Amino acid sequence: MTAAEMLRVRGLRKSYGGREVVSNVSFAVRRGECFGILGPNGAGKTTTLRCCLGLTLADAGTLELGGLPVPEAARVARYRVGVVPQFDNLDPDFTVTENLVMFARYFDIPAAAARARVPRLLEFAGLGDRGGSRIDTLSGGMKRRLTLARALVNDPDVLFLDEPTTGLDPQARHLIWDGLKGLVAAGKTVILTTHFMDEAERLCNRLCVMDDGAIIAHDTPRGLIEKLIEPVVVEVYGEGVRRFAAAGARALVERLEISGETAFCYMHDAAPLLELLGREPELRSLRRAANLEDVFIKLTGRDIRD
Repeated sequence: MTAAEMLRVRGLRKSYGGREVVSNVSFAVRRGECFGILGPNGAGKTTTLRCCLGLTLADAGTLELGGLPVPEAARVARYRVGVVPQFDNLDPDFTVTENLVMFARYFDIPAAAARARVPRLLEFAGLGDRGGSRIDTLSGGMKRRLTLARALVNDPDVLFLDEPTTGLDPQARHLIWDGLKGLVAAGKTVILTTHFMDEAERLCNRLCVMDDGAIIAHDTPRGLIEKLIEPVVVEVYGEGVRRFAAAGARALVERLEISGETAFCYMHDAAPLLELLGREPELRSLRRAANLEDVFIKLTGRDIRD
């Protein structure tokens, strides 16, 4: 592990009930970058994070967090780590401020020092006027933002975020995005799992895509898009989509996928397809640049994972 690396994972494996849920996973995260781990439900993302934190014991592989071996020195390593779990676990018996101050005790931070940090943390989460509120009076989005603020109470070097903006409205998501960008710019290291592809594309310097426990792609967001997807996408909507595809659209594109009443047409030159669409007034269409969601769907499929 180099001095510039805050997390190194090599050959990580974990099985449950004879099924390998993390399969020979390797990656490294440098200081001051946001690294994303993407994948459908059950891909192994959360298990990978838990192994990195020493909360789940790996079957094989080596892990180093902040230069310390995990799980051997996991407890010490976690002193410099902040974690936002997939599900909020705030204490309903305490106010917003009390949740932050009490959590700081896990890091041996004196109460006075913790209280001095509270205004900045609440401002970060857009909860500046809710310090005295009880947890049961907060909306789901407010609780999620408070959980993120709580993860910063020890001023961590590394921040693990497991789907941090789930349940947030667009305004709150943008608030959190701006805050996370500021943390990375200040030299913090962020490891992020998310189901929002626009979030990963905006925040992540690099990312990997997991499926069935294995890493199936690894690059910058732009690098994955340029390597794996045709640059132009035309989405065609309407009840006549399947007829339209069979009547000649497939011959004009490099790849075509139909999901419900939408055809996703991938190509380099959209002009021939748009000309054909001009003769189909009952259909609607949207032309756009390829994005990370297109990459994700191509790699993991369109089927719903539960």
